[in-house]
Amino acid sequence: MQAIVISDYGGPSVLKPEKRSIPEPKENEVLIKVSAAGVNRPDVFQRKGNYPAPPGVVEDVPGLEVSGWIETVGSEVSQWKAGQEVCALVAGGGYAEYVTVDAGSLLPIPKGISLEEAAALPEVLFTVWHNIFQRGGLSAGEDVLIYGGSGGIGSMAIQLVRLFGSNPFTLASSTEKAEYCIRLGAEKVVNYKEEKVLDALGKNSMDLILDSVGGDYFSINMDLLRPDGRLVYINAMDGMSVPLHIMKLMQKRIHITGSTLRARSTDFKKDLANDILQNAFPLLEEKGFQSMVRHQFSLEEAAAAHELMESRDFMGKIILIP
Repeated sequence: MQAIVISDYGGPSVLKPEKRSIPEPKENEVLIKVSAAGVNRPDVFQRKGNYPAPPGVVEDVPGLEVSGWIETVGSEVSQWKAGQEVCALVAGGGYAEYVTVDAGSLLPIPKGISLEEAAALPEVLFTVWHNIFQRGGLSAGEDVLIYGGSGGIGSMAIQLVRLFGSNPFTLASSTEKAEYCIRLGAEKVVNYKEEKVLDALGKNSMDLILDSVGGDYFSINMDLLRPDGRLVYINAMDGMSVPLHIMKLMQKRIHITGSTLRARSTDFKKDLANDILQNAFPLLEEKGFQSMVRHQFSLEEAAAAHELMESRDFMGKIILIP
């Protein structure tokens, strides 16, 4: 099979096509013939040497989500059959024509979503559902600030929050990105290059914040949150260390949490997949949900896809087509 290999740590040009053996599924795994693979920012971190694969996972082939057909199943897999169309959260190896994955990390293709479009779902769907709905404990009618609304996670978060019956707010760096977020269902979009976030939204205006930026925005978040608000971190691109005003934390009873997904156990991912299937799929299958795929590249063009992602001059999701 063909795979895209990280030949050395560095820029997008280190991504090279290479022939590899088709992997053999273990007893609890399935082998997927890949229809499309999603491109995510952790893939960029891995390419640079900053996000190693978990033990036992192929180290030099990135890719955390795919869609396709089940080719074969392991001896202990009974709930899935060869030939079924699926999408899957994988711990690595998605930039290839075939990939193996634990059966518990599979999802069927939601109604109304094409097989290729489904490749853009698992990573962002697992991330958003766990962090906003499980860790963040979102209730209907609450106000939610989502950082990076025009990106993959933001595109999913805005739609799920809106379809759930809550009010998504977000930030954008251009008029075009702001308009895209409004079309997805954002209540309000703040262009952070033209106005201050705190002035635009107001103190004590948010119940929940999903932050992927960190840095100086931490203090802004503390002012934006209402009493008993929740601040959930999924990245900290602008800085890992922040000043915490402990008294403000105590007075507002703010809950601060965060998570990473890749290294979580297969049992955790299986439970999360079941919760998503029961509770998120009915939202995804509503007529209001919009495909997030805006950019497609061939598998061999993975370097160009990474260049686009790093430029930040894109909206929605990027996928690779073998």
